[in-house]
Amino acid sequence: MPTILLINDDGIRSVGLIALKKRLERLGDLVVVAPREERSGIGKALTTSKCIKIVKTRLSDGSKAYAITGTPADAFLLAVNKILKRPPDLLVAGINLGPNLGIDDLLNSGTLGAALEAAIHRVPAIAVSYCMREITEQKEGKAMVTLEELEFTANLAQKAVEYVLKNGMPPDVDIISINVPENADAKRVRVTSLSYVGYHDIYTGQRGGYAIRGWKLSSYPDDEQGTDIHAVKREGCISITPIKIQLHHSTKALRSLSKVLAA
Repeated sequence: MPTILLINDDGIRSVGLIALKKRLERLGDLVVVAPREERSGIGKALTTSKCIKIVKTRLSDGSKAYAITGTPADAFLLAVNKILKRPPDLLVAGINLGPNLGIDDLLNSGTLGAALEAAIHRVPAIAVSYCMREITEQKEGKAMVTLEELEFTANLAQKAVEYVLKNGMPPDVDIISINVPENADAKRVRVTSLSYVGYHDIYTGQRGGYAIRGWKLSSYPDDEQGTDIHAVKREGCISITPIKIQLHHSTKALRSLSKVLAA
């Protein structure tokens, strides 16, 4: 039976985590390790300034899980080195309540941070995000996302996990990033490339400085057809993006610099 590690960045109590957990527990030995509190936007950061606690807990459905006082990347490393007896066969991150599109999100998202950490350690990873058009401070008594939307996204994630467990990751792919827009049609799926257009100005003024107060899909800069941003923002399609973490470079470009430094 495969071991599946489930992590998120919205916190151990997130409805997205619960929805995905209910689907994945059918597919193997599922272990849930997640931050105790929301750690969105933390990227692949590790906790260096304080002791990280691992607390055994139970989710809202009564199932066992581990809550940590660290980041999503911490969650992966602690799971592999302190909780599990062997590395997982697959890391699944999500369901993130918000988009994870483009190069900026890849490097800033805690959800993708967990996936990147897994990929570095040669564990295949799937990141799943539900792309709400607008994320603002949640009003009391008002859900950010409906159960139907979560079930739709979790069902897609289950299919992707089943595929990878059966067939393995596609060649030269370390991470599969799935972004599901609002009101998506299950038959409208695009294989996309990662957008390399960065954020516009995402800060708003407040007393004493600036802050990121909300998140809107419309704030993502437009990019060309075939990218993840275009598929979700302009076409309203489900985007599946293959990601390879190897950072290609050419040593030839720095030979002249090496001569200058050695002179």
